[in-house]
Amino acid sequence: MEALEEVIDPELGVDIVNLGLVYGVDIDENGDVLVTMTLTTMGCPLAATIQHEVRTALSSIEGINEVDVNIVWNPPWTKDKMSRYAKIALGIS
Repeated sequence: MEALEEVIDPELGVDIVNLGLVYGVDIDENGDVLVTMTLTTMGCPLAATIQHEVRTALSSIEGINEVDVNIVWNPPWTKDKMSRYAKIALGIS
């Protein structure tokens, strides 16, 4: 999760972890990683960029082999999933 905090949503300027976009990270015995996450909106034009950044951030960790990013829409993302830090950074109460 620490490495994923380096992945910034280009439109919002806050990392994907604090935005609450990462729903799960599973690592198997071979070092293959499956990241289950969502995006703030369906049809996000930067989806491919964010997926690439996730792969890059995790691939740089020793022992990690393949990284797969699974974008899901259920449960849907809401502002309630954001951390206090993200809400403050974006001026949301």
